[in-house]
Amino acid sequence: MSTTSSDPLATLGTLPGVTDAVDSVRKAVDRVYGHRVMRRRSNEVTSEAALRGARGSAALSGADWNLEEVRRRTDFTGDSEARVVGAALRLTAEAGQLLSIWRQSPLRVLARLHLVAAGGAAPEDAVGRPRLAGEPVDEPLIEAPLPGADEVAGRLEGLSGLILSGSEAPALVMSAVVHGELLALRPFGSYNGLVARTAERIVLIGSGLDPKSICPAEVGHAEQGRAAYVAAFEGYLSGTPEGMAAWIAHCGRAAELGARESTAVCEALQRGAA
Repeated sequence: MSTTSSDPLATLGTLPGVTDAVDSVRKAVDRVYGHRVMRRRSNEVTSEAALRGARGSAALSGADWNLEEVRRRTDFTGDSEARVVGAALRLTAEAGQLLSIWRQSPLRVLARLHLVAAGGAAPEDAVGRPRLAGEPVDEPLIEAPLPGADEVAGRLEGLSGLILSGSEAPALVMSAVVHGELLALRPFGSYNGLVARTAERIVLIGSGLDPKSICPAEVGHAEQGRAAYVAAFEGYLSGTPEGMAAWIAHCGRAAELGARESTAVCEALQRGAA
């Protein structure tokens, strides 16, 4: 995130292609919120979006389960895939509860998210805090070089400062930067991808773009595929205007696909099929 602007996120919002992505996301979200089902059954749509978002996020982290299996299962304490799905479900349930804290202390929220994701599966002294020098990181999807612990601490403080200082940048830009920076840092020993995508969700909710949390970007990230996700993330890592724009556009497409998913849910509810 190298820029000389006093509002670097707003600068990102002016990159070629980003404005179009922002407009497309807003139109897609507005279509869902304007659906007649949302006037009386929005809670059902929110619940279904959370379930589908968790499934999508887990799929990106290597646990690509059928939606009905995620819906049916009650025990997530078995193998590593079951633990990933359980973590994703816990995180989507937690996201909406942390908005007020996010606005005051994003780092506290990130610590809480890791604690929730780990669910007792990680060593107690390693949960809910940034990793120390020499500690391993389990994040199989992201193979980029791992920043050192000191760099992680400094960049987390920088990210927190950006969030707390506010920005005129569109919600899509802020959410994409938060998501990308957490993936780049992988600040925890585990579940960094799940935490990063949940933080993206929190920004989209808290910004007012998706206050009812019915447009799960995680669905869109999964639908575009792991290879496309990693390729777009490499654009973020490059730090170039073109690479950043490609990452933000990818995140925008993910949000659009999440909105489309919830539109289908609304249609099914209207037909009495869900």
